[in-house]
Amino acid sequence: MNRDQADQDGLTRTPPHDIEAEEYVTGVIMHSRLAFEECSLVINREDLYRPAHQLIWDTVAGIIATDAVADPHPALVRAEIEKQGQLHRVDNGNLIYRLSSETIAWTMAVAFAERIAETARQRRYDAHSTALKAAIDRGADGDELAGLVADFQQGEALRENTGRGPAHLTASLLDWGTFFATDFGAIQLLPGKLMGPGQQITLVGDGKAGKSLFCQEWMWRMATGQSVLGDHAQAPVRILYLDAENGQEQVQERFLSFGAGPRSMGELRYASFPPVRPLDTAGGGADLLAMVKATGAELVVIDTVSRFISGPENEADTWLNLYRHTLLPLKRDRIASVRLDHFGKDKERGGRGSSAKTQDVDHVWELTYQGGGALSLKRTHTRTGIGPDQFSILRQSRRDGDNWALGGTRHVLMTYDVDPDALAAAPPGTDEYIISVLDQAGVPFDAGNRVVKAKLADLQIPAGSDKISRVVKARQNRVKTDAHQRSPERSPDLDQMTFPGNVPRNASRDGKAAGQTFPGNAGGTPGTPPVPPVPPSKGGTGEGTPGTGESPTPLCNVCNTPLHGYRLDRGYDTCIGCDPETGSHPDRPTHPTNDAPHDAA
Repeated sequence: MNRDQADQDGLTRTPPHDIEAEEYVTGVIMHSRLAFEECSLVINREDLYRPAHQLIWDTVAGIIATDAVADPHPALVRAEIEKQGQLHRVDNGNLIYRLSSETIAWTMAVAFAERIAETARQRRYDAHSTALKAAIDRGADGDELAGLVADFQQGEALRENTGRGPAHLTASLLDWGTFFATDFGAIQLLPGKLMGPGQQITLVGDGKAGKSLFCQEWMWRMATGQSVLGDHAQAPVRILYLDAENGQEQVQERFLSFGAGPRSMGELRYASFPPVRPLDTAGGGADLLAMVKATGAELVVIDTVSRFISGPENEADTWLNLYRHTLLPLKRDRIASVRLDHFGKDKERGGRGSSAKTQDVDHVWELTYQGGGALSLKRTHTRTGIGPDQFSILRQSRRDGDNWALGGTRHVLMTYDVDPDALAAAPPGTDEYIISVLDQAGVPFDAGNRVVKAKLADLQIPAGSDKISRVVKARQNRVKTDAHQRSPERSPDLDQMTFPGNVPRNASRDGKAAGQTFPGNAGGTPGTPPVPPVPPSKGGTGEGTPGTGESPTPLCNVCNTPLHGYRLDRGYDTCIGCDPETGSHPDRPTHPTNDAPHDAA
């Protein structure tokens, strides 16, 4: 037989396997915990050749992991597979009934498991030889072939050390010398300082906060070695992003708005609606670990976690199973994870569902939208306490016609340019002193009289109405000459969205409709038009007597009409038309540019 004929036969022949042994083992483990535990010391799911047998193995493993006493049962196995929507893979349950009825004694299971292990080893060598032939056919040099051989031998050695006998159990024992020689406090936090290597965090927020948008940019920057939230750049991190929330068109638009492209994705691997089984089952955990192994990921993102579970969110068992089958193996292998979650009905209680979901993570971060592109990122739970507890973030964006401008979307830290010596230099009680106090406290520079008065009362700093008016005017004049200091509540442009988030923008003054609310999301609906001025109400003291009662709404000091909208909310004492400084709507902020004093994209 010539080589070409041999290669052709190799393409059509069946790889080595032992169906009889697989059927006996999968049949007996559905009846006996001891049989499964003994066999699992010899083989794992990947040693089984048929996918249906792998599914039964995974399901039995999940049942045993969630019940510390009882043996499994074929009826339980069938019910679990049916719950996963996978019954068609086992001949609609007929395979389960056939295998479980032709069972053997549990003491015989290990002998058949040894047969499976041997044919699985032959199958791996067979696949390795095929890979070598394919490399030779495409012209691989000796170094590449040697690398393939070395990788295969390393994998086989690792398998022998961790997959058979008690070695994989005793490997978890700490080496005290190495353990106490490790300075865990000196470990570098990942870019952004939200977590450390190998840690697991939850990012919670409501549907209008833009969790995915923030996380996608964060992961992209980490994967490409860029700085994040003012942190210094580090080496790229290998990331696996699982997304069952956002369509591919939205994902593309968002990454383009960050400045990403096909040649600038770095170490980011993105799985859009991956066909993994529920992660709170043994099968789902195995699927995810296989993806992690294939990509070499150091960090996994689950967006959104509720899309990847099969159990009820309000049941503690759902989250305990998620940890047992998926998060625990990741943590054991020092692979970090970020899972996105939604707020419950009561935001004060954090993410929705059982409280058990926060018991296993190292940190819980809550992202809340505060209006005008301003976001608050606050850590509510932590195991280590390492790193900052809160970030004030500004989401910036630019439009380019109907689309979001390439590279025009980013999340930056909100900072206030304050002279640290100003507070000490100004005499107490002076306008300069009060301005420095307000700057130091982070009060927006365009805040009105009411906001400033309330803040000074909070700080127990006395100031009369005239002084407050002077201070407010001085700080607002500063805004007009330095647009980037303007409060993020003001829209960057009347023709542009307020920020790339999913909160609808009010209709503009010139009647232009609001479009999309952030890259990849549907447009918001225009808000209500401004409320027209209403004459002040008057109360009569008698028949035909002019009223002297005062309106409960503050009035404009010039035209005596009630204040409303942001003029009322921010403590202005005049309406827009009567503003003595401008006589019209205040100047609009400019678009954020790369020259703005923020972290460059």
